[in-house]
Amino acid sequence: MSELASEPSAVSAPSAQGPSRLQAALRDAWEVLRGIAGERAYENYLAHQAVHHPGDPVLPEREFWRVHVDRGDRAPSARCC
Repeated sequence: MSELASEPSAVSAPSAQGPSRLQAALRDAWEVLRGIAGERAYENYLAHQAVHHPGDPVLPEREFWRVHVDRGDRAPSARCC
C-alpha cells in the first residue's frame, strides 16, 4: 500500500458524538435566514415576555401571528414589500 492509505484523511466523517462542522454551519445559516424572514418573531416575542413581563399571559402563537400580520397591514412602511 502507499503511504497515503496509511495516513489519516484530512476530511473525516462526522463523529457519533455530534454534528460535523458543515452541519453546524448549515444549521446556523438556516437560523439566520429564519431571522431575516421574520419566522423567529414569535420566539422573540416569548423571550421578550419572559424577561420584561414575566407575570403577564402570552398570546397563543396563532393569535400572535394574526396581530403581527394585521400590524404590518396597518403600517405598510414598516415592512420591506
